[in-house]
Amino acid sequence: MNPAALTPLAEIPSPTQSVWFLGSVPIRAYALCIVLGIVVACAVTEIRMRRRGAPAWAVLDIAVWAVPFGIVGARIYHVLTSPDHYFGKGGDPIDAFKIWHGGLGIWGAVAGGALGAWIAARRMGIPLSFVADALAPGLPLAQAIGRWGNWFNNELYGRQTSLPWGLKVYDWDNDNGRAVLDPSDNPIARPGLYHPTFLYESLWDVGVALLVWLADRKYKFGRGRAFALYVMAYTVGRFWIENLREDEAHHFLGMRLNAWTSIIVFLGALIYFIRVRGPQVRLVTADDGQITVVPAGEVPADAGSPTAPAAAAGDADPPPDGTSDKPEEPAGAAPPDSADPTVAVPVEVPPRDPPADPAATAAEEDAPEDAAEAAEPDKTTGKQEKDTSGSTATTPANAGEARPSGQ
Repeated sequence: MNPAALTPLAEIPSPTQSVWFLGSVPIRAYALCIVLGIVVACAVTEIRMRRRGAPAWAVLDIAVWAVPFGIVGARIYHVLTSPDHYFGKGGDPIDAFKIWHGGLGIWGAVAGGALGAWIAARRMGIPLSFVADALAPGLPLAQAIGRWGNWFNNELYGRQTSLPWGLKVYDWDNDNGRAVLDPSDNPIARPGLYHPTFLYESLWDVGVALLVWLADRKYKFGRGRAFALYVMAYTVGRFWIENLREDEAHHFLGMRLNAWTSIIVFLGALIYFIRVRGPQVRLVTADDGQITVVPAGEVPADAGSPTAPAAAAGDADPPPDGTSDKPEEPAGAAPPDSADPTVAVPVEVPPRDPPADPAATAAEEDAPEDAAEAAEPDKTTGKQEKDTSGSTATTPANAGEARPSGQ
């Protein structure tokens, strides 16, 4: 059954004009959608990069390289995969430079944009994977907005359909940016309604952005794995949407070239996602502008010295309760000079072996008193012992007992 012969319950209208003039300057809807998509992608990327420690407006330093490279790459990919429009019979090679007529290939945009972003990231001293993961939810949002430029140009629609959301399409004059008019100046519509594949892809891209954002928020992907997830999710949708389109395209083994590209790119992203592992990272910027990459879970170092410990022991504030973080003095050790010697401090003394030289131990605690005691006979035992040098030394009766600290 011919879908065009069925009476649709509703339809989605298409614009009859896609360019307006501000004086002599043309304002093209397709270009506005592309620019708006770029702005949204940059905004999302900037927010995500700042939350991961990047300097403010770092995305602009990347965009000035990535955006031009991406647009050129997208146009080159489109021209290479649709050469008949420009170099075939009736084609004009000059039209390859008329980007406002539409025709940007997403894989060329990704490849060219990646090259530009790599140059910028290298100049800034940050990993390309850091930029890619930050961009991952923003890029599909940019694609979702850019697809509406195809709607304005009445292009990239699918096969005929009788669904309630079928798209009305007009014969289009690319040079003038408007629908072809009949002798009565009415736009000429193509017969029947068509699958709004631009809308399908736009909605799919929004879903991809949401998926990547939620998954990355939960699993903290690193080393470009969030971007790989975006690529896998996008190619799944692009594959089935591509097979709904009926515009001219090169085929290989019965499938459109872009469908094969989606399969190959999906497999490459899947292999990368499975094999590559690594923590999510953040950036630490020093006062001199030097950027250091650290794992996201690591406490950032001091901004003035990114390689220094987060806090030196001597710089720590004293505890609020007045206690000290210093280790306790060993049991039996002599009190500080400022301590009151008349105050006895009870100390629990663990049992220990008697010192080899009791007189030396006593001398460490109270040298003046021990010196005086050494000159007198032991009053407790009344005994004196003579050392090898002939001098006398007192042997205290309680030599095997430890004297409490401060006594």
